[in-house]
Amino acid sequence: MNNTAVVILNWNGTAHLRRFLPSVVANTPKQVRIIVADNGSTDDSVEVLEREFPTVERLRLERNYGFAEGYNRALEMVEAEYCVLLNSDVETPEGWLEPLVARLNEDERVAAVAPKLLWSEDREQFEYAGASGGFIDYLGYPFCRGRIMKCVERDCGQYDEPREVFWASGAAFCCRLDVFKALGGFASHFFAHMEEIDLCWRMHLAGYKVEVEPRSKVYHFGGGTLATDSPNKIFLNHRNNLAMLFRCSTAGQRAVVAVVRPLLDALAALSYAVKGNFRGAWAVARAYADFVRWHSRLARERRQIRSTAVASGCPNTLFRGSIVLRYMFGKRKFEKLM
Repeated sequence: MNNTAVVILNWNGTAHLRRFLPSVVANTPKQVRIIVADNGSTDDSVEVLEREFPTVERLRLERNYGFAEGYNRALEMVEAEYCVLLNSDVETPEGWLEPLVARLNEDERVAAVAPKLLWSEDREQFEYAGASGGFIDYLGYPFCRGRIMKCVERDCGQYDEPREVFWASGAAFCCRLDVFKALGGFASHFFAHMEEIDLCWRMHLAGYKVEVEPRSKVYHFGGGTLATDSPNKIFLNHRNNLAMLFRCSTAGQRAVVAVVRPLLDALAALSYAVKGNFRGAWAVARAYADFVRWHSRLARERRQIRSTAVASGCPNTLFRGSIVLRYMFGKRKFEKLM
């Protein structure tokens, strides 16, 4: 455990620090460094850390760089073999860290491993952000063992077996720090959302595996920064998802996405408008505008990613069908999909 660090990125999160950080301090082995990287907070986060959590190390970034670049900059200042990126709104019970580190010790091909994520407000329910391991379908729509679209299951032990997955949630992301740095970390221009899925895809392309280890579980509050229907969250999710697909997918997959996704996203925008969420509909349009503006940059990044890839652009954990169609036809549990 001496080679492990837990890094929590904080932005104006005083309430979350007071509620959730005590569990991290109490239930993380003493030899593990706990570091809070402050992302240019304007509240009293830094003062609270100094006064109430003196054993926790602090890193200060001069401004809010977002989730992606904030972590990139923070981890450049951290020396460790393994690093857990932990949201500030995550509660950790006793024994949460040991199974994650053990899995990385057991298999050097595993670059990242996730715990089972449960909801802090109802501990028998999976948490939306990652549940028991993440996947995406051929068109780029993410889903999880325990969460299909907006249908979130209760945890009855049905997804307790460890297994390879497509992505590990950034809410609790345990990884090999050298691999994180070698792959360039998160895509900094994403700012927030989808950056962990993009990184996991690049890990697959580099020949590594991503896994979930449900013997480890944590409790995630979720939605601490942006509400689900926030126009900014809609914008970031759509834009970054399109950018990720362009950067990482095969030519064949990209061609299918280029035809089908604009139609589905137009329907999503229309749905927002019908519900009166006109800012949400406009957010989808803004996402496409940014995606087009980024085209040259994304093309360069794609060439760079493909030039160093040792594996196919379609990992074996990519769901070859459409999760949207499966959901529409009543397949709303992961165990019904596979």
